[in-house]
Amino acid sequence: MNTKKLIAGALSLMLAGSLMAGCGGSKAGDKKAAEGAKYTFRLAETHPADYPTTMGDKKFAELVNERTQGRIKIEVFPSSQLGEEKAVIEQIQLGAIEFTRVSASPLAEFNKAFGVFSLPYIFDNNDHMWKFLNGEAGNKILDGLEKSKMKGLAYYDGGARNFYTKNPVTKVEDLKGMKIRVQQSKINMDLISALGASATPMPYGEVYSGLQTGVIDGAENNSPSYFTANHYQAVKNFILDGHQRVPEVLLISKVTWDKLSEEDRKIIKQAAIDSVATQRELWGKFEKESMDKLKANGVVVTEVSDVKPWQAAVKPVIDKYVADYKEQLDAIDQARK
Repeated sequence: MNTKKLIAGALSLMLAGSLMAGCGGSKAGDKKAAEGAKYTFRLAETHPADYPTTMGDKKFAELVNERTQGRIKIEVFPSSQLGEEKAVIEQIQLGAIEFTRVSASPLAEFNKAFGVFSLPYIFDNNDHMWKFLNGEAGNKILDGLEKSKMKGLAYYDGGARNFYTKNPVTKVEDLKGMKIRVQQSKINMDLISALGASATPMPYGEVYSGLQTGVIDGAENNSPSYFTANHYQAVKNFILDGHQRVPEVLLISKVTWDKLSEEDRKIIKQAAIDSVATQRELWGKFEKESMDKLKANGVVVTEVSDVKPWQAAVKPVIDKYVADYKEQLDAIDQARK
């Protein structure tokens, strides 16, 4: 009987000890375990494997892998393998996909401040845009995604959008009466109207035939897209007016972010920032190669040396939306100084 009591007592002590170990929790030990956790994440990308944004994604993944000594692996899935942007964003919010790279445009649905990038001629040039993006206001826009279960990590370059048309355009007045294809957006419609043209929303896949058949007189996009979509075969006048500069955004699911240790968060954030230089360098080369090929194929490229007349023409558009984006527009103005 005494033996049974001794055994029972010993078992009770062992149980109590294990409970204390579980509840008393060595926080340092738990933290160390969390920081040492191994993960394999997925990054969704809509562009092809050799596209500059995809290469930026891969650089980011490589840096994270190196800096965690292989503990955190990020697999990049290009060419919309994991779905189109809208569907991927929904999966990001749920935590079903951990990372993605998307255009800033659709993010306006989740954080209104991103809509500022759709406003015309708010940036004088690429340097002006990057001064804003790298400043306090640009980072605040990224941080604003947290309310929508996402966290912005860094901006990538998406180039400038320009007009390409059937007939030559060398000044604002030349656009008058032209039917220009635009993305379905109120700001884009207002932009085209302010320039004297007729806004014609149309699915991107129909633009080539629309240009060929004359349903539209022109469209707008960055130079690599103008070339790779073969739109230059239908219309051969390209004016570098840079009416919009919409950056790309590398982001992580807030669900994923919240389960990471503080150390791993720092590693991931810094790797994202450090990958920007690679993406921007590759984008610059990609733009130059595209422009060279466009010119080699007979495209007439017109430079806009003074953007002020274009900015003056769209002032009613800015005035219409200034109340919605006053904070961001003030910061953009400050970035000029």
